[in-house]
Amino acid sequence: MLSEDARILLFTGDGKGKTTAALGLSVRAAGQGMRVCFIQFVKDRHMATGEKTLLGRINEIELFGAGLGRVPEKGGVAFQDHLAAARQGLSRAQEVVCAGDCELLVLDEICVAIEKGLISTEQVLDLLSLASAGQIIAMTGRHAPRELLEAADTVTEMKPLKHAYDTGRRAERGVEI
Repeated sequence: MLSEDARILLFTGDGKGKTTAALGLSVRAAGQGMRVCFIQFVKDRHMATGEKTLLGRINEIELFGAGLGRVPEKGGVAFQDHLAAARQGLSRAQEVVCAGDCELLVLDEICVAIEKGLISTEQVLDLLSLASAGQIIAMTGRHAPRELLEAADTVTEMKPLKHAYDTGRRAERGVEI
């Protein structure tokens, strides 16, 4: 059973801006003196990005990398490495929620981790059920399972109308990386 006093947000959809929205929320919370834990699932924790550089400069925000990049097909050593990284992220998230270490917990790309079979929907729902009054949990990622849509009290769907990728443009520094 989810706590009615915890706040659960979900940014999903096929459009750009899910992580960006969660980053904005994190900066806003840090600006209010709140402690934030930002856990990135799936995304390569070794890749340099603008958000990692900025978050590393904000004392109120802890960034935890729980991803290794593109997830290979199930089976094999490479998939097991991704599975282990996702489990570390989920474990850190449970520690944060249970200890009350942060007022805002961001589970970036958690929906993709579920879709790729790295984490189950049930594990995420169990985590959400641990949240107490005053805690905020924000989740991001495409293809959010119905159960997470129902569990969240605020859901935003990013819908693409046009994207530079469609014309062959590459990821650009400061926009996508």
